[in-house]
Amino acid sequence: MRLVIQRVSSASVTIGGSLHSEIGPGLLVLVGVEQGDTPDDVTWLAAKTASLRIFSDSDGVMNLSALDTGAAVMAVSQFTLTASTRKGNRPSYYRAAGHDVAVLLYELYCREMERLTGRPVATGMFGADMQVSLVNDGPVTIIIDSRLRE
Repeated sequence: MRLVIQRVSSASVTIGGSLHSEIGPGLLVLVGVEQGDTPDDVTWLAAKTASLRIFSDSDGVMNLSALDTGAAVMAVSQFTLTASTRKGNRPSYYRAAGHDVAVLLYELYCREMERLTGRPVATGMFGADMQVSLVNDGPVTIIIDSRLRE
């Protein structure tokens, strides 16, 4: 699984011209699920996301996590994170997990983040054409791949 984690001042998801979800200060997490990903990947990534020290403390140093600050979390599925661009100019998505597995692991990630943070997680809609708006705070953007944890 691959995550793009952005510290945001605000974020929202619009679907079909209607607001679907929004958050204030917190984390916008784009979630890409690949073939071979497992619930163990979800558990590791959720714990890593919740504990990332990317919020500023009183001295202006990035030393606090979402757990420390009570930051809001929005998770949006994004299969394009699995793209391979090794050959040619057209991305290939052959590594993307099938729909059933991807939905299951994405939803599991959202539930695990809710469990860890004790707060509801705002979401997109799996497979929908979404417009995601955000104000990146910092900017702070972190990429985590569960296959690169060793």
